[in-house]
Amino acid sequence: MSAGDFRQTLCARVSAGARLSALFARRKAGESGGRLYAVLAMPGSNNLGLLCCDVGDSYPSITGDCPAAHWFEREIAERAGIRPEGHPWLKPVRFAGKDVGLTDFYRMDGNEVHEVAVGPVHAGVIEPGHFRFQCHGETVHHLEISLGYQHRGIEDALIGGPDARTIHYIEPLAGDTTIGHATAYAMAIEALGGSRPSARAHAIRAIAAELERLANHIGDLGALAGDVGFLPTMSYCGRIRGDVLNCTGVLCGNRFGRRLVVPGGIMHDLDERLCKDLLDRLESIERDATDAIELMFNAPSVLARFEGAGTVSHELANQLGLVGVAARASDIEYDVRREFPYGIYQFTQMPICTWSTGDCFARAYVRWLEAKQSFAFVREHLRSLPAGATRQGVGELAAGKIVVALVEGWRGEICHVVGTDQSGRFAFYKIVDPSFHNWFGLAMALREQQISDFPLCNKSFNLSYCGHDL
Repeated sequence: MSAGDFRQTLCARVSAGARLSALFARRKAGESGGRLYAVLAMPGSNNLGLLCCDVGDSYPSITGDCPAAHWFEREIAERAGIRPEGHPWLKPVRFAGKDVGLTDFYRMDGNEVHEVAVGPVHAGVIEPGHFRFQCHGETVHHLEISLGYQHRGIEDALIGGPDARTIHYIEPLAGDTTIGHATAYAMAIEALGGSRPSARAHAIRAIAAELERLANHIGDLGALAGDVGFLPTMSYCGRIRGDVLNCTGVLCGNRFGRRLVVPGGIMHDLDERLCKDLLDRLESIERDATDAIELMFNAPSVLARFEGAGTVSHELANQLGLVGVAARASDIEYDVRREFPYGIYQFTQMPICTWSTGDCFARAYVRWLEAKQSFAFVREHLRSLPAGATRQGVGELAAGKIVVALVEGWRGEICHVVGTDQSGRFAFYKIVDPSFHNWFGLAMALREQQISDFPLCNKSFNLSYCGHDL
């Protein structure tokens, strides 16, 4: 389609309720211009749409009519060198080149306006990112987030695969989401290679995914407790998170799930003894987590800090295209496990956990609701694992095809878009981690907030720097 039809169709679909899962460009080798691709997820219909069009060295920006395209178009300009004309804030998102120069941060002028810079080196053992606040007194009027310090060139490294190195690029691209990204990769390869994993393999993948969700949600709740000085929950949740990671270690020998999910199925099986061991561990973990987390939610001092801090309205979250906990905390009912069910989720009802206030409390409480749901899911499937092989063969990858894999990681929607060349090798591999959708949501959540609430708001989103930077 033409660039005008591409823009019109994309904006019309998003206005009608579709979600922009990916927007990217590929340069034509030896030619000017390139090709734009957009992946649209249409909740309620179980349909995905793929739009594409050829453009020159520039095209009319989409962001003005579709704010969810804002971050994507900045990436297109940086990676492909194709300029979205009329983009309101066109600057790199990763600063991957060696000659990017100094960053031109937005600045406010006026009496008593001051600027606060945080990072990229932080006090804690955390990833690098730079935050530039424009403040009047203690009130934040604008926050600009600068990332890219962990850019590794993963998408470029994947071209020409798959090979023995591919899974080792995929699993650690966001290390706390190993199962989520490995599952998306496996689904893409299985679609291209005509492989259908067994129900048993799908069930064990889902058990591992829910353990990953549990470990991170419980860890985040403990960290949120620490940010408001509520030490009992902080201390207990740190230990409980480790207990959940140990369950994943029992399952596959690695606490983060490395080398469990592979194309065609899984590398490790569960026997009756291991299932009983995991059930016993989970019973103790759930009891301890309930005591520690309910204690926090019943503390007036905690609620006083959580409620009303870092609010993102339903309308704004929808415009920005937020995903995962950040979206559901603003009453957006979107979860890939229900809207585009895959694997064992096709046969399991997964209610969507939402809250309406869009503040730090909502993001914390949605995590706890989802954690309780994950406990129940893992118990149910450990008690009723279907029979079947753990791994099926994968044929040669189809040539000249494009596949899209969507997975609900613990942070939200993961999207992998894979295109093959005429020999069945990767011509391109596009990855959209949920954090890519949500970083601008954090920036908006800080507007008109106290700067002292930044650590709390930041942790309530808990976005991945390396998942964004790739």
